[in-house]
Amino acid sequence: MVKKTLDKDLDRIVQVESQTLKAAQTIKSLALALLFLLAVWVFAATAIGANEHSTIVIVAAIIGGYMALNIGANDVANNVGPAVGSKALTLVGALIIAAIFEAAGAIIAGGDVVTTIKKGIIDPAGVQDSQVFIWAMMSALFAAAVWVNIATWIGAPVSTTHAVVGGVMGAGIAAAGFGIVNWTTMSAIAASWVISPVMGGLIAAAFLAFIKFNIVYQEDKLAASRKWVPLLVAIMAGVFSCYLVMKGLKKVWKPDFVTLLILSLSIAGLTFAIVRPIIARASAKMENRNKSIRTLFTIPLIFSAALLSFAHGANDVANAVGPLAAIVSISSSGSVEGTVGIPFWVMLIGAVGLSAGLFLFGPKLIKTVGDEITKMNPMRAFCVALSAGITVLIASALGLPVSSTHIAVGAVFGVGFFREWITEKRAREFRKEQQRQKINPESNLPEGELPPESNRQKKKLVRRSHVFTIAAAWIITVPCAALLAAGIFMVLTTFTS
Repeated sequence: MVKKTLDKDLDRIVQVESQTLKAAQTIKSLALALLFLLAVWVFAATAIGANEHSTIVIVAAIIGGYMALNIGANDVANNVGPAVGSKALTLVGALIIAAIFEAAGAIIAGGDVVTTIKKGIIDPAGVQDSQVFIWAMMSALFAAAVWVNIATWIGAPVSTTHAVVGGVMGAGIAAAGFGIVNWTTMSAIAASWVISPVMGGLIAAAFLAFIKFNIVYQEDKLAASRKWVPLLVAIMAGVFSCYLVMKGLKKVWKPDFVTLLILSLSIAGLTFAIVRPIIARASAKMENRNKSIRTLFTIPLIFSAALLSFAHGANDVANAVGPLAAIVSISSSGSVEGTVGIPFWVMLIGAVGLSAGLFLFGPKLIKTVGDEITKMNPMRAFCVALSAGITVLIASALGLPVSSTHIAVGAVFGVGFFREWITEKRAREFRKEQQRQKINPESNLPEGELPPESNRQKKKLVRRSHVFTIAAAWIITVPCAALLAAGIFMVLTTFTS
């Protein structure tokens, strides 16, 4: 009795210590984030010098830095989460790789020209007053940042692009009415809420099915691996080379379709030639087990996380600094333009903010994407990464405004639901076979399968609570960001008029 009481007391002490450490870490992260925003203040003031619009630009820079922090905390998890969940990368290793490649992508290949009205959501001609337009852009940026912050707090990976789109739409409507919005474009974005995750999930599930039936369920798994793993890695190399050029290097190089196709096929062929003997040597020393096969996907998965981070930094940094660049341009020229250049100091704020947000607040979403939705291993994470690259390429070719966040998380869902389906299917087949042979149903189970009657077998392999939370967050991102932006715009114009 005394021992039980002591054990309970020790458990309470451990829980209190754990919560105390967690709270201390949160306070530390918030303090460092505040320090970053103060640094942005000083940096922006130094970069622009003293002029009549300097206060507005400095405030906008701080908001842009705040947005960059939130993108790093929320969006980057999609690139490295599956690799961390599969144990291919440690959390620290993933944070370092993602931070380096996100910043490199933003600085080296981040677009030097950005459409001030993101994705053509509103018509700049509808807002002739430059001061009103500045308030609209500031409201849109702040609203998007606040919404992404809320989503990160509740553990929901959302599209930062959609948050910016909603912010611009809401501020635009508040400034000039509903007629300013391009509703055709908005309809396409709404359709992408469904297209992105479904397409990503189906492609990821298809690759996982291929690996399962052609490698995992084969009697000689090693021979099957020597045949198919080099081909799968070659496909990933070809896809990611194309993805990197189209989405990550579009600022520095825009090849035509034929050149891009030849480049991708060449890299895929070269990769196959290099990887095939490496896989053959590695598999010769392995046991004929699933655990051995999984290790063959580890290194390609690390490369994919790095390349996804580079392309994301290059492609999505505009979500943080696009509206800021518009404010800088309008403040200096006094006119509202459709496109503006992004000054290097603005791009630098976005790049450093992405990495800082990832380090300070990213682990929570990395854990959600990589471990809490469904369990990952290197094979499943490989399918998620490959699906993300392929889906973005298909969507780009079709002109669909899809979200990389929705694609990556949809791919995680696809892998998890496929696991549920195939496990239940094989369990039913196994039970039928055991009934036919009238032998012990717990014997001779295929490797990697659970006993048909076990409790684990009946447990869902995708956490439904996460599915519903994330889906709800996706649906309300645009309208919530729009309402926040409209409210912020009305407050700003009321107190400045």
